[in-house]
Amino acid sequence: MKRIILYLEWGSILGLLACGLWIFLKLPLETSQGFPQKIMYLHVPTFFSTYLAFFVVFTFSIAYLWKRELVFDQIAKASAEVGLVFCALLLVTGAIWGRTTWGTYWVWDARLTTTLLLFLIFLGYFLLRMSVNDRDKEARLASVLGIIGCLDIPIIHKSVQWWRTLHQPSTLFKVESGAAKPSMPPELLYPLIASVVVMLIFYLYLLLLRLQTEKRRETLNELLAEIQN
Repeated sequence: MKRIILYLEWGSILGLLACGLWIFLKLPLETSQGFPQKIMYLHVPTFFSTYLAFFVVFTFSIAYLWKRELVFDQIAKASAEVGLVFCALLLVTGAIWGRTTWGTYWVWDARLTTTLLLFLIFLGYFLLRMSVNDRDKEARLASVLGIIGCLDIPIIHKSVQWWRTLHQPSTLFKVESGAAKPSMPPELLYPLIASVVVMLIFYLYLLLLRLQTEKRRETLNELLAEIQN
């Protein structure tokens, strides 16, 4: 585990540095938005990482309710913590980008509103965990809320199609004649794909690091409980 975390750590550091240099030093300016468009290379990768983090919460919450294995709840909790940070970053970068394109930091757009709802649900997820003393009850209630909260993700994803919205549709690909095609020229697409991959690696690093800390915390709590008894 330590070796994997070390590899992911250095992969994240080097990858983020390389993408930053590529984007800010080599990439041409986008014609309509200019320099502010470069925030896309942080906003979109954060979007994918948020999706992945909460999908992991969804999967391992179901696994915990089915098998009652503590490690499944630990993974769900760790991923929810990382996902909440990415979701906050997603909202912040979206607000900054929105200021340059819409002239305001926030509008009650369908995608923005449903993403904010996702953030608030998982904020409540941790408030719930902190309010319950029984470990098994905490895990069960958090698993149910985690599953319900993740049902917001398909709504977020389809919001730009279901409702009239200011938010742009898919950034990476668009569907034409039944086939998915890149929605931007290669010189802009390739660094975006690279940024997404690096951000997902960064997510895995944070997940494993947080999971390791959570396991140590659980072990410490068990030892303290044995001492007190």
